[in-house]
Order: sequence, then C-alpha cells, then structure tokens
Amino acid sequence: MRLRSGGSASTWGFALYLASTDRYEDTILPTGSFAGTPEEALDCACGLYLTTPDI
Repeated sequence: MRLRSGGSASTWGFALYLASTDRYEDTILPTGSFAGTPEEALDCACGLYLTTPDI
C-alpha cells in the first residue's frame, strides 16, 4: 500500500501494489473516493488482503 499526500493531513491518495503487473494502481476507497484518511486506506487494504474468502 502506498499513500500520497493530498494537500492536508487528513486527505491522502491510496494505491495498492499489484504483483501481477509489478506496479502500484490507484484504488477507490469503500467511500467511493480516490482520497481519504490513512485509516480508511489501511482498513480497505486489510479488508482486501487479510479476509478469508467465502468458499
């Protein structure tokens, strides 16, 4: 995960690293925005990569 400053302490861009393409891709937060707080970005990344998929 990479954060990019959005101009204020509470607004940050968010990108996830994709091993398949060997690069970072901008990611939309669950709020529908490309920018948010660092906490929102971490929650989103953890939700995508650390949850058990339903089988």
